[in-house]
Amino acid sequence: MSTSHKRIWVGVDAGKGHHWAVAVDADGEILFSTKVINDEAQILTLIETARERADEVRWAVDISGRASTLLLALLVANGQRVVYVPGRTVNRMSGAYRGEAKTDAKDAKVIADQARMRRDFALLETPPELVSTLQLLTNHRADLIADRVRLINRLRDLLVGICPALERAFDYSAAKGPVVMLTEYQTPAALRRIGIKRLTTWLERRKVRGASDVAAKAVEAAQSQQTALPGEKRASKLVCDLAHQLLALDERIKDNDREIRETFRTDDRAEIIESMPGMGPILGAEFVAIVGDLGGYKDAGRLASHAGLAPVARDSGRRTGNYHRPKRYNRRLRHIFYMSAQTSMMRPGPSRDYYLKKRSEGLLHTQALLSLARRRVDVLWAMLRDKRLFTSAPPVTQAA
Repeated sequence: MSTSHKRIWVGVDAGKGHHWAVAVDADGEILFSTKVINDEAQILTLIETARERADEVRWAVDISGRASTLLLALLVANGQRVVYVPGRTVNRMSGAYRGEAKTDAKDAKVIADQARMRRDFALLETPPELVSTLQLLTNHRADLIADRVRLINRLRDLLVGICPALERAFDYSAAKGPVVMLTEYQTPAALRRIGIKRLTTWLERRKVRGASDVAAKAVEAAQSQQTALPGEKRASKLVCDLAHQLLALDERIKDNDREIRETFRTDDRAEIIESMPGMGPILGAEFVAIVGDLGGYKDAGRLASHAGLAPVARDSGRRTGNYHRPKRYNRRLRHIFYMSAQTSMMRPGPSRDYYLKKRSEGLLHTQALLSLARRRVDVLWAMLRDKRLFTSAPPVTQAA
């Protein structure tokens, strides 16, 4: 079949079970609109159909996550050019089209139209195996940490209904010993019966650090309450179950962290990233998982903007030079630079000196940290560009 168009744009509203694809020509006229099951055979049929309609096909999707992994892999494997149209753009622009209906077909049409009219959308490529693995591992770690927070909150809530003093006595999110204790002893009566000496011995057998301190605090809290609260028996069983779950989850997080470290250190850039104070293997792995090979960033300023560390102008009329914090940025990337800045400024060195300088200029703690984080973006960018390790002094350049 001879092609009837020089170039067309295909917008795909991606989903887990199925996608919706709409193709438009240079005038914005719809050429076809179809539902595509998230299946290799149907996606390949869609690609072939689009190729038959034009000499060149430009593709656009609104999701770059797991739901569109198969779609993107097949498009890239078949030499197709794919851009990413953010969901926020689709949502905002949908209001400019006729009708108030919200359908997959309309969203796909908006995606195709935006790709046709704009040239500033980011190109999508299949990430390398290492980056894909780190993305999976770091995302899984975030899920495990969220599960841990929920378990601790539920544990503390139940403990308040058994013995408020025991709930206040320990930081169960930071110490393993009190959680180990709760696998066997949860009520004031049980803690009073066993006493400090026997509880210390019991904890030492389970290799709990500071067993005597844990036992003393627990028994002291138990002695402050002589009344058994309603539902105590059932609540204690639930606390026991949650404590076991929390210990098991901690082991899963340790295993996941070990795998992240081992995978991250197979990257050629790992040594450079880890040489920067405050950038350990976990933060480094999350950084690589987000930015990939840095090919999507023109310079350090673009990277800082993606992390929400570059101020955004808010000028109008005579009002010029006004800047404010951005609202659209990658929260995880910002977290990486913020946490690394906070860690590095705690130890003597250029990061701490810069932080103290900003504090002396009147900046608040958070403002000084963000300023330090912005500076560290430039430093890390230069290190990766020049392939050199971090040094406290600037590199010496040889005169020509």
